Amino acid sequence: MLLIRGKFKVEGGAKPDGDTLPFIPDDVADWKLVPGEGQVVPKADGRASVRLEGIDALETHYGEDDHVEHQPRGLAHEAADELLKFLGFSTVLRAEDETVATTPDTVNGWILTRGADVYGRCVAFVGKGTPPVYSGYWTGVDEDLLKRTANYHLLLAGLAYPAFYSGLPEYLREYLTEASEKARASTKGVWKADRTLTGATVTTMTSLTHDTTGAVILPKLFRRLKDYLDFKSPDASLACFRAYLAGAGDEYRLLPDSGTLLRGLHHIVDVTGDNTVRMTRPAREVVFKEK
Repeated sequence: MLLIRGKFKVEGGAKPDGDTLPFIPDDVADWKLVPGEGQVVPKADGRASVRLEGIDALETHYGEDDHVEHQPRGLAHEAADELLKFLGFSTVLRAEDETVATTPDTVNGWILTRGADVYGRCVAFVGKGTPPVYSGYWTGVDEDLLKRTANYHLLLAGLAYPAFYSGLPEYLREYLTEASEKARASTKGVWKADRTLTGATVTTMTSLTHDTTGAVILPKLFRRLKDYLDFKSPDASLACFRAYLAGAGDEYRLLPDSGTLLRGLHHIVDVTGDNTVRMTRPAREVVFKEK
């Protein structure tokens, strides 16, 4: 992967969550080195969003304008704060609108990337301290280097779900899965309350967002439910949810037999008559096609 050295900078109304935060390379021209068809689009100060590779943390804010929602904020904020503290921010203060102030506002660090997503975010492993190679160079990522990243740390702490895409090498998926499974076996973080496979009864949006009674589920499933309820109504039946998923366009393969490309999460989501929704396969067994 390509290593870029720089600074993680949290200021000016930034809203970092458990898997996305701003980064500025020491040499802004390094953004042009990021491979793939997607292009990183930095702001005037060189800052761009980094989306952490291989993980999906609970949403602290998802949606647009008057339709922003969140998952249960205790675990969502715990993941976001742990990411910042892991990287070296000693104090994290979060306002009601999810803007964050930190001490210090900037810390040195590095990213390992293989490309950008369709939103112009650099998808990367993120680390602190001395990088393994000089900025702008490519390096192999072994288990020891992976364990130095916040991505691995958050999975091991149970504060994020695994989220895999086809470009991520199989051996790295296996290391990340192992970390996540250790957390799940110890019922850490999200795993003490996760209802992705057992089922969550969704009667209103509050069923998913309430800070104490909201169902803790895979964030991708939460996002699809939120978009569906926005499309139908906040208290709609889920009778058409699987049909909605069929048209959503998610493409993926299932492990261990990953030969067949499936389109639509309706293949791995069940809905029963009482508006209970669940996934039939765990996140670690789903590998999404790169967009």
